[in-house]
Amino acid sequence: MSIYTTPLQFAYFLGILFSLLLLIRGFREERLSDKLLAAVLFLLTMEIQDYTFGFAGINLLWEELNGFPRHFSLAFPATVYFYLKAQINREFKFQTKDLLYYLPYAIYFVINILVFFQGKDYVNKWQSNPNIQWLSWLETLALWAMYVYFFYLSLKIYKEYRNWAETQFSDTETISFGWIRNFIYLIITGEVFKTAWNLADYIIDMPFEKDWWWHLYTVAIICYVGIRGYTQAQPKFLHFTSNKLEVKPEPKVEESGQKVFNELIPKIENLFNSEKIFLEPELTLSELAIKLKTNTSLLSAAINQGFGKNFNDFVNEFRIREFEIQMTNPENKNYTKLAIALDCGFNSKATFNRALKKFGEH
Repeated sequence: MSIYTTPLQFAYFLGILFSLLLLIRGFREERLSDKLLAAVLFLLTMEIQDYTFGFAGINLLWEELNGFPRHFSLAFPATVYFYLKAQINREFKFQTKDLLYYLPYAIYFVINILVFFQGKDYVNKWQSNPNIQWLSWLETLALWAMYVYFFYLSLKIYKEYRNWAETQFSDTETISFGWIRNFIYLIITGEVFKTAWNLADYIIDMPFEKDWWWHLYTVAIICYVGIRGYTQAQPKFLHFTSNKLEVKPEPKVEESGQKVFNELIPKIENLFNSEKIFLEPELTLSELAIKLKTNTSLLSAAINQGFGKNFNDFVNEFRIREFEIQMTNPENKNYTKLAIALDCGFNSKATFNRALKKFGEH
């Protein structure tokens, strides 16, 4: 055990463990997102495999398996993208056409496996041949192109999803999946770090041990993804696609326009003022629409135009007003602010603090 081996070995086995746990849970609960996250974590773990064994003095991968296509970088960006899509839409299905995104990896695998089976001498000649060094540069360019393309799509979809969630849920904290956005930024930063390091290594030929630093960065990402990904909340009815909610058929209102809004607004006010429906922590726009026998589009428009707020702000302002009333109630003097907030419909401290700052009396 040393400063070089301990972090790598810890992250390697942690990554493998969480990959298996996520895969098992994915099959048990029929959740594609867990299966894809298991793949993401496995691919990350494979990034440190060579050096994990190398620093431990196990040279099997460097000698007997030299040339074997054991790197999965070209498959990584697309897998992250599909994981995000599956996480924010439980009805997402991986289709045959999606395999086209893995074509660069397939080409890499086929070329290297054919070379590998020619034997060690052929592998050594192939790797030392200056006429084919362009393949390595082509692989790097393809990898960066895939990172830019898929991570741009991922961040774009994530932004759309967050905007959509604000109109559909009264509490977005547990379904914000902010850690996924952070993960993408970490990967981008890590790739810049790795590329700069490799460039420096190419120029000044740094010793083997120096590569440990960017592998240590990958160690941190593996721990972050494994722990946050496995412990995150898993909503059962989250169906976001192209800024639209895929909902079950709901009763539809025949009328439209201002007349419908005029009928809906007093019903909404009654549910919130008299029945205090906002006290339900998991209240969603879809559930409210069912209670009012309308659809989510009309209901959302009525709230936006009638009250000048999206659904999330509308509900949480009522909760803050109720919180302020309960704070003046002598019966609650022995309760903490958070305890009272939870009784008023909030189900997380972060959501409460954000709403209090936005709607609280100053």
